[in-house]
Amino acid sequence: MSNILLTQDTGKIIGPVAKLLGYIMEGIFYVIDKIGIPNIGLAIILFTIVIYLLLMPLTIKQQKFSKLSAKMNPELQEIQKKYKNKKDNDSMMAMNMETQAVYAKYGVSPSGSCVQLLIQMPILLALYRVIYNIPAYVGKVKDAFFPLVDKLIAEQGSVEFLKGFSNANMFTKQFENENFVGGVTSYVQNTFVDVLNKASSAEWVSLKENFSSLSADIDHTVSLLDQYNNFLGLSMSNSPSFTFGEARATGSVLMMIAAFSIPVLAALTQWINVKLMPQQPTNTENEQQNTMAQSMKTMNMVMPIMSAVFCYTLPAGMGLYWVAGAVVRSIQQILINKHIDKMDLDELIKKNEEKAKKKMEKAGQKAEKMAAYASMNTKNAGMASKASVSSKLSQEEKEELVRKSTEYYSKNAKPGSMMAKANMVKEYNEKNNK
Repeated sequence: MSNILLTQDTGKIIGPVAKLLGYIMEGIFYVIDKIGIPNIGLAIILFTIVIYLLLMPLTIKQQKFSKLSAKMNPELQEIQKKYKNKKDNDSMMAMNMETQAVYAKYGVSPSGSCVQLLIQMPILLALYRVIYNIPAYVGKVKDAFFPLVDKLIAEQGSVEFLKGFSNANMFTKQFENENFVGGVTSYVQNTFVDVLNKASSAEWVSLKENFSSLSADIDHTVSLLDQYNNFLGLSMSNSPSFTFGEARATGSVLMMIAAFSIPVLAALTQWINVKLMPQQPTNTENEQQNTMAQSMKTMNMVMPIMSAVFCYTLPAGMGLYWVAGAVVRSIQQILINKHIDKMDLDELIKKNEEKAKKKMEKAGQKAEKMAAYASMNTKNAGMASKASVSSKLSQEEKEELVRKSTEYYSKNAKPGSMMAKANMVKEYNEKNNK
């Protein structure tokens, strides 16, 4: 497996995640290549299944949160109703305490769902990065561009020619980078691979026409890429919009239909996925929740349409991932719904109440310890206060205090102790002085 660095994502958060996912993608492609079916489309489907299986625990947790939220919402609404017109500090504190008690009872956190989404967000972004730039993460696919890239770099005018490709503006910064200008071999190679990876069929033909001396290498690279990219008659590197344009130019009705298959499937699977998601109940008395529910409903209607639009303009590989992801999520959702429906939520709530009670007891013990420490500090402060008062006493008052203290300890001196012996010496001296 090749070690590719420059064309990978270099972001501090997305970069490392994409690199890890890239290893998974390369491992999958390595296996299917060994069994004789090196295909990017198949690799994307298997990759999607693996990733969503790894995310299954988070998905289950999120769905459990949704189910428990739906069950506890009436209690939260009652609390909000109870303190609706009370804006004083005591009422607000009481409302917060009662709300926290409900969350503790159901064993969920107010930010629980957000945390899970925040964890998944960089993973999803990294997924798009890996699929969008397969050669950067799958060494076998990158190797298909060689030796063509090395020979093309040596050709006069090749850089200017590549800059004229329709997707070359995506890599303007790479062309202007000091490593490219300075001729750093690995950087120049990766930039050429990036541009050629996004080249259309027509651009490959024009490349062959303008660099006829490399026609054998171009044919070899195109043949390998077709083998890797062709999935059910569609090239994973071309967008459905481009495929439709080519099909219309050649009059191929079958290819026109095939071009629309991925965007249509993306919209359909996304719609099914939305329908399977647990829906939050609406409450006519809570205007804020109604607004949020209406916004969610609108978004659920718009999402399938957006999926179709994106998948029509992006490379077909991205659309295939989108469809595969929606199918896997739908299957997951059905299984998770069955799993959660079988759960005894009342028993779960009872366990959560016991956990919350133990936490409160621990918190109470800590509070008692803190109170004890505070009490000790108060006593110390009192002693210090008495000391400061005693410093203001007259000499006679001080001697009287010492005398009383001495008498107290003398009366309570143990036989044979240093205090008892000191008393004996004191009494002997007093007798002799008389």
